[in-house]
Amino acid sequence: MANTSGALGEIASDASLERTAFLAQAGDQLKKFLEANRSRIKEVGGLVLIDDDPDYLSVAPDGSFRSRTRYQDDVTGEWRSETEVIESAAELVELYNPAEVFAAFAEAAREQAGLPDEPTATDELMESAGISPEETVGVGVGDDKVADEGYAAAADDWARGQTEAGEPVNEEDAARRIYDLALTFQERSQHTEARLLEQFETVVQDVAPYLGDLMVLDDDDERLWLKRNGRFEAEVVPERDAEEGAAEGSWKRLSSPDDLVEFYDPTDVFGDLAEALAESYPQIVEDDDSDDSK
Repeated sequence: MANTSGALGEIASDASLERTAFLAQAGDQLKKFLEANRSRIKEVGGLVLIDDDPDYLSVAPDGSFRSRTRYQDDVTGEWRSETEVIESAAELVELYNPAEVFAAFAEAAREQAGLPDEPTATDELMESAGISPEETVGVGVGDDKVADEGYAAAADDWARGQTEAGEPVNEEDAARRIYDLALTFQERSQHTEARLLEQFETVVQDVAPYLGDLMVLDDDDERLWLKRNGRFEAEVVPERDAEEGAAEGSWKRLSSPDDLVEFYDPTDVFGDLAEALAESYPQIVEDDDSDDSK
């Protein structure tokens, strides 16, 4: 039991550290994107990124965000709305999956510019932004700086290209430019998230066998495990299938980090893992609290 408790404590600690590192890196990436597009966002007067009741998120011309939540008052039964001003990218990634934020930028710019539905962030487009597809795909443990520099180089080179192209000729042109870069950063964000999961799996592979296959989530439309080999695996019912009713065979298996980040934010994965460990082995939380009080 002592060995198991120690292994669980290490996993919980690693999950917490990885979550903190991911949020810091994601915040920096989003900040670079916003800085590269500051003048263009102002040019188009801001963008509504998410408008799916009750979820709402917009970026104002000054680069700050507005998030609205809708809830039912327990006393009166009336529905109320609250709007929160989010000043920084670091705050935003605490609340939203950064990959989804980039996707929202791309979609909002596409709609405002009247662009076709098909995404345009091909390898050629990404290379024109300053980085090749291989630059962050191969990022491993200890290589976070490489990914960060890749984003910075992409933003800088893309911004230089836009400077050479001159000021946007109209609102549609500005929206198109933001759209292209948003898709590029969305792709990079997903690669970075997948590498973060890989890093965690590498770190815990020696202690994970002590736990066996650990069930992290078990809901009607999703199941997530940390397997005895240190790998995350999941099964989900895609949203479209869930809306139609989970028919037999509609489950989709996710067996690699690249698969997982299509449906999960690593921040949530690490948080859910720590919570599952704390619920199954409350002693590790008590031990941690005891250490903090010393």
